[in-house]
Amino acid sequence: MIYDPVSANPLHGNPLKTRADVERALGDLFNPLLPFFSEGAARVRLDGAGAHFDRAAADLEGFARPLWGLTPLAAGGGKFDHWELYRRGLANGTDPEHPEYWGTVNATDQRMVELAAIGFTMRLLPHLVWEPLSEKAKRNLAAYLKHARQFDYADNNWKFFRILVDLGLAECGVEFDRSLTEKYLEELDGFYLGDGWYRDGNVRRIDHYIPFAMHFYGLIYAKLARGDEKRVAAYKERAELFAKDIRHWFDEDGGVLAFGRSLTYRFACGGIWGALAFADLEALPWGEIKGQFLRHLRWWADKPIANRDGVLSIGYGYPNLFMSESYNSAGSPYWALKAFLPLALPADHPFWMAEETPAVVSKKPVPLKHPGMVMTHTPGNVVALSSGQQNWQMRAGTEKYAKFVYSSRYGFSTEVDERAYSQGAFDGALAFSDDGRHYRVRETNEVAQIAEQTLYSRWKPWSDVEVETWLIPANLWHIRVHRITTPRALHATEGGFAIARADLNADTYIDEAGRAVAKSADDVSAIVDLTGKREGRAHRAYPNTNLIVSKTIVPQLRGEIPDGTTLLVTAAMALPAGAEAEAALSQVPHAPDMAALEAMFAREGVDVSAILVPERF
Repeated sequence: MIYDPVSANPLHGNPLKTRADVERALGDLFNPLLPFFSEGAARVRLDGAGAHFDRAAADLEGFARPLWGLTPLAAGGGKFDHWELYRRGLANGTDPEHPEYWGTVNATDQRMVELAAIGFTMRLLPHLVWEPLSEKAKRNLAAYLKHARQFDYADNNWKFFRILVDLGLAECGVEFDRSLTEKYLEELDGFYLGDGWYRDGNVRRIDHYIPFAMHFYGLIYAKLARGDEKRVAAYKERAELFAKDIRHWFDEDGGVLAFGRSLTYRFACGGIWGALAFADLEALPWGEIKGQFLRHLRWWADKPIANRDGVLSIGYGYPNLFMSESYNSAGSPYWALKAFLPLALPADHPFWMAEETPAVVSKKPVPLKHPGMVMTHTPGNVVALSSGQQNWQMRAGTEKYAKFVYSSRYGFSTEVDERAYSQGAFDGALAFSDDGRHYRVRETNEVAQIAEQTLYSRWKPWSDVEVETWLIPANLWHIRVHRITTPRALHATEGGFAIARADLNADTYIDEAGRAVAKSADDVSAIVDLTGKREGRAHRAYPNTNLIVSKTIVPQLRGEIPDGTTLLVTAAMALPAGAEAEAALSQVPHAPDMAALEAMFAREGVDVSAILVPERF
């Protein structure tokens, strides 16, 4: 027998069509964790890799994150045979005299994140996790939560974690300082931008934390809070607006835009659909919400996302530490179980009763001012032209936020060697080198604007080199215009979309003057120099750089940039292999009129929301 890594995926083979299928999926995801519970049940340790927080916090993460799925399961009447395990873990983890004590919170701490799942569980299932505890265990658990909640939480979505803990304490009759609850609710409102969009704190980025955190927790609050009708109404109104936009981050097959940090949480990205159902909010027709929810789960079912024992790996489409963040421990991926929130609903809820309907995909580009994106739907894919955001705090933050284009089908690549310019993937990016070894790409913007369906940014790879970039949708292609002003000669490499590469290089590679094309059994990717100056290269990128597939080909354009001002005009596209892709190769768009482009921005350009927060060093 040859090991097939896809078969280790707990979702593999599950049709994921019905509520029973979803319930089965949750059980299949949780059961591989059982052998890793500690003797006292308070810790779940899945491997030896580390995160920036201590081991006890990582073990708590492994213990608590499954509750995001298990709690809705039980609340909806589903069977789970291991609540005694969780009761024992709660008692021992909060007992300072027990060897499995989780450790005391004394400042901003990862434990604050994980305690939110416990508060959520106490709110929904006090009869399972609170009432059966001994009086000592109740005192310890209440004291642990009350102690943690008095410290400052990170100035972002973390503020919701105190809110969720407070919901649980209130449900269990524990007295606490409710003024802290109100304070954080008010501060969270300060992150709201309008049109349904938040930002995740005072930062230059708007990413998946808006759907799977800000709205997810807000909709839980809207369902479970008592006596806060005005805020509940606001959360629902915002979510209804947001749903009409965020559906364009999902493709017709259920894939989601690969963009930003924390993508190892995988199908948590679909949590927004389940949260709408949980809050009884028909922001879109129930059939559409259900379709988005189920298609997203199905999209993950044929990916090798688990280790041989069925434990979810750190990574995205496969195990991959290159794309991870410093706060990812082995238990981190189980935030994916947030997707199972609709299991709290009865089988006769309109969400479960609805007939699944296809995705609503726009034939026209969809501009999104707040994240600074223009979304285009192509077959089996959604593409985001991106004005560029900023994340200097996270590993590979530049690749996760500052590329020109992102995709659901083709993902993006993270670079693995900053001193190997000639080997860089640079998909969706323009890289410069002044020594042939090191390189610079866009990391942040000085200006980022949107006008109609076109994006503009001004950025500096070095303090004395300025680049202006325009991004324009062009049917199945998109166009990038770069005006580069440099006092010295540079070399530049610009990449298209990365597609899967077969073993033994059994693909088609076309390297030509002004064009590079890669053709695999499944996909076609091309990049064309519309000014005809650069050399094309179908580049075999380093393995394990792309998020979705482990080996890729990236069509690139490469050439010298003289001192002075240079204009580069590029067209790029990627499509599933077939007649449509072949036809597109012969229908390359034309370069835009620069005077008209500049006049449009002078007349209509507005700042994207992601650029409006001051930089913090």
